[in-house]
Amino acid sequence: MGLTDADVREILRIIDESEDLNELSIETDGFRLHVRKGDVAADARSGGVLPRTPPERAPASPAAPPSPPAPDDGLVTVPSPMLGTFYRAEAPGADPFVELGATVEPDTTVCIIEVMKMMNSVPAGLGGTIAEIVAENGQLVEYGDPLFRVTPEG
Repeated sequence: MGLTDADVREILRIIDESEDLNELSIETDGFRLHVRKGDVAADARSGGVLPRTPPERAPASPAAPPSPPAPDDGLVTVPSPMLGTFYRAEAPGADPFVELGATVEPDTTVCIIEVMKMMNSVPAGLGGTIAEIVAENGQLVEYGDPLFRVTPEG
């Protein structure tokens, strides 16, 4: 018996509201869900967004998935905090949250990721200038995939 969208939403609600539960893994036939509450101070990449990882292809591990090596060009990658569909704007036809060359602060929303019809804002996580937009609008992204590359302040 698989999980419905309502089941997954209820699981996420319980974890969000729980003070004691920080991580949960569920596996059923053909479906694996691993959810972990992020510590904003310890994980600035998530910007306080609850990292939610729907079906995984590899066994869950406490460490983040390996990222492809970044070029040593001084740029910092803004990774996807979850698996979902990447959108540069809040609605079709709307202006993108950020353009190439835009100055961002750690709390600047740079995109949204849609997961099960829920829109999740993604903050930059650092201050600087958008140097590269890596993901394509409407593209499926996975946890840890590069979304943007930023020239950090200073």
